[in-house]
Amino acid sequence: MEGKIIKEGFQLDVVSVRLVKDVPLLSGQKINSPLDAINVVGEFLCGMDRAIVCVINLKADNTPVNCNFASVGAINYAIVNPREIFKTSILSNAASIIMVHNHPSGNYYPSETDCMVTDKIAKISALIEILLLDHIIVGTDMKKYFSFHEKGMLVNPVFKLAKKYEDVSLNKPGIPELDCF
Repeated sequence: MEGKIIKEGFQLDVVSVRLVKDVPLLSGQKINSPLDAINVVGEFLCGMDRAIVCVINLKADNTPVNCNFASVGAINYAIVNPREIFKTSILSNAASIIMVHNHPSGNYYPSETDCMVTDKIAKISALIEILLLDHIIVGTDMKKYFSFHEKGMLVNPVFKLAKKYEDVSLNKPGIPELDCF
């Protein structure tokens, strides 16, 4: 840097983040229903012996961009961190996402934690403008699933933003702490 002395031995690493393509699972077929999403990743998830959380990143017309296995857990839980959920969505320039996860027990009904995580991810998705279209849970049979969207439980929140600085509140983000299914 011109005009500045840099201490000897001090270096600041320059890093970059890139997507790496793996073996494709998806086709160019649009996803317009929970069954379409299950046809993309359901067979894979239904055969797993541990909980896996998958994020399908979508273009504005619901064509899959890619999918990301955001978390591989244990037999009865997976860690769900919003940073991991949205990392590939942001890098892929996704317009929306669909989360799909499995219950290796075969029970495809959502737990209390599943509901809380869905609520949290929906709130965050609204804030970053990458909408959560659905959260689907599969058991061990692809024909049986639970869709938050189909059940009318997934409503993306609308946030009212402060118009004056006096109304800005930085102490209440409104997003609950929770990170496991």
